[in-house]
Amino acid sequence: MKTHVLWILAAAALAVGCNQAESPQQAQSDIADAQAEAQRELADAQAEAQDQMAEAQQDVMEAQQEGDSDAVADAAQEASETQAEGEHKISVAQAEATHRVAIEKCEALTGAAQEDCKERADQDLERAKRNADMRRDGTG
Repeated sequence: MKTHVLWILAAAALAVGCNQAESPQQAQSDIADAQAEAQRELADAQAEAQDQMAEAQQDVMEAQQEGDSDAVADAAQEASETQAEGEHKISVAQAEATHRVAIEKCEALTGAAQEDCKERADQDLERAKRNADMRRDGTG
């Protein structure tokens, strides 16, 4: 019975502490860290997309040199898909970076305002991902 009461008290303490605001200094530090990490991840996504596109373009050039029109068409189609996928990855990386920074900004708020802020950030992320999917799939 004592263990059960202790678990309830521990859970209550965690619940109360979950919506506390960070100090302005801690919030600024966390936001700066999130921005730096976001920049790195976005740069990585862009570099990866550029590398993949360069490979796809090389395949097109090689097919053109061989003079095989079917191979050229296939390579061009693959290059187009590679470009769309690269743009998708970059869009998603940008959305996730924006989300990470927004969540850190929410940490400076308290209670319901913090929860509302995080929910908006989550909704914005999901919307951005859906938009990226639709652009990649040609439906947006």
